[in-house]
Order: sequence, then structure tokens, then C-alpha cells
Amino acid sequence: MSRENVSRRGSEKRRAIIDGAREVFGRDGYTRASIDTIAKAAEVSTRTIYNHFADKGELFRAVILESAAVVRDAQLADLDRHLGKIVDLRSDLIGLGHALIAAMAEFGAHFALVRQINADVGHIPAEVLAAWQEIGPHQVQADLARRLAELSGKGLLQIDDPRRAAVHFVLLVAGEVQSLTFWGAQPIDEEAVDAIVTAGVEVFLRAYGPR
Repeated sequence: MSRENVSRRGSEKRRAIIDGAREVFGRDGYTRASIDTIAKAAEVSTRTIYNHFADKGELFRAVILESAAVVRDAQLADLDRHLGKIVDLRSDLIGLGHALIAAMAEFGAHFALVRQINADVGHIPAEVLAAWQEIGPHQVQADLARRLAELSGKGLLQIDDPRRAAVHFVLLVAGEVQSLTFWGAQPIDEEAVDAIVTAGVEVFLRAYGPR
């Protein structure tokens, strides 16, 4: 077998392991998930998993970082779509709020991992948690903060601390939906979502609108 074929097979096996592990970690959590269960889901041997990953912690790290990067890229695109060129600030912020919430359904497997992280946080290596935050949520928050600062510079908002304003925005438009749906695990009526997002944007604009 050629080196190219060996490399391709190795890549395919790694892909199967990552996909199987995402399913198992999202369903069982970090602590309860076993390498044996992941091997069955990935349709590989446990030996094959250990050929690619030193232990369960390293595998979980690879899964959550890859998943977070995919969601991050989608959310950065949403930020550019809704705040890259302002037509009507209120409407654009409402659109962004809906996009942030829609991500929970679009990336259901990722947010299943997030739910399990919240439940299992005391057992997950601190380095893994920090790496996940850095590659995903922190980058999205930083980009939102930058865009809000630009809007403030144009006089459309009045913001002294863009990072804090970014946190406030996400909490106001998405926090209640995240709580009600347990990060997308339970359904919610679209009219309820629209009411929550709209009210959140109204409060945000009252707090950060130009004086």
C-alpha cells in the first residue's frame, strides 16, 4: 500500500474517531463516556483510538476544539453579515440575536457538548476548558466587542467598555432562550424567541444608545 493510501486511511480513521467521540461525549458527558463506547460508535478498535490519541482527555480536547472552531467561524460570519454594514441598527441587532440563537439548532451536536461541559465541568481538565474558550467563545466575544466599539465611534452607540457591552448583548438577546431550552435541548416557540430577542435589543439600546 502506498504512503498516500496509508495516510488517507489514517485520516479517515481519525475522522471516524472524532465523529464517534462527539456523539458519545455529547450524549454521555466526559466522565461517563468510555473509550470502548467511543470505539463502537466510530466502528474502530480501542487500539486504533490509542494510536491517534494518548487518552480520553486528549480525545475530548480534539473534539471540543474542532467543534468550537466550526461554530466560531459561523458566528463570526453572522457578525459580519449583520454588523458589517449597518442599515438600521435596531433591525440589524435583532437579526444578529436571532442568528446567535439559531446556531443552537444548526450546531446541535456542539451544544450537546456544551451542556455536558456545564454538567461535568469539575472533572474536565482546566487546560481543555481554557483552550475551548480561547478558540471559540472568546474570539466571537472579541469580534463583537470590536464591532460595538466601531459603532460607538460612529456615534450609533455610546460604549465605554466594549467587552462588557458584548457580554451584556449576548445575555440580553440569548441568555433567556439558552436557559429555557437548556442550550437547545428543549424546543421553544418562534414567537417567544422573537419577543425575547426584541426585548433584549430594546434594553441594550436604552442602555447603550447615544445620549
